[in-house]
Amino acid sequence: MPVLSNVHFHVTAGQRVALIGANGAGKSTLLRCCMHLIPPDTGEVRLFGAPLAGLDARALRRLRAQVGFVFQKHNLVPRLSALSNVLHGALPRAPLARAWLQSLAPVALREEAMHCLERVGLGHVAMRRADKLSGGQSQRVAVARALMQRPRLIVADEPAASLDPVAGDEVMSLFSGLVKSEGLTMVFTSHDLVHAVQYADRVIALQRGEIVLDALSRDIDVAQLRALYA
Repeated sequence: MPVLSNVHFHVTAGQRVALIGANGAGKSTLLRCCMHLIPPDTGEVRLFGAPLAGLDARALRRLRAQVGFVFQKHNLVPRLSALSNVLHGALPRAPLARAWLQSLAPVALREEAMHCLERVGLGHVAMRRADKLSGGQSQRVAVARALMQRPRLIVADEPAASLDPVAGDEVMSLFSGLVKSEGLTMVFTSHDLVHAVQYADRVIALQRGEIVLDALSRDIDVAQLRALYA
């Protein structure tokens, strides 16, 4: 039985899109298909207008380098500072970044990483080890790392799911606001219906692997979504 069926949608540049659904609805699978981390059995996936099927590994890496990823688990390197973790965001776009990270990054790169940390309100913890940060701080460092990549698109899989409600709201508000102010495109999954309506321009709802709703957030309300999943 297919996990996804009859799924078709297009994301406009600059749009913030929420993929919602109950556990097992297929939203994380859909996100991975969009990035070709899971190649679809049928159909076509295009990223920035380019069909992903048939691309060699190098061409696929070039496209993915324009995508910043933020996951439910922030995947920071525990023993490194917040600043060093943000510097890792330069790896996809700077061939020499790995060597820089092993010694001392150029001043311009470190200043850029510091600016990204300041954008998420964490300039004061730049030299603190990642394993000494709170959950909310860690996720904000992950957002800063994604911004350091200078992406055209940010993909986030349940970015607030592991946080308490207050920290989750803070991270989503900051994250969504930065994406909007930078003119980036964002696609994120969420099981939080309030977050979907509040922080996205458009909501796509999945049920049993199929799209059952695709609408602008201003045209729907949380009660409508709750009725859909009742």
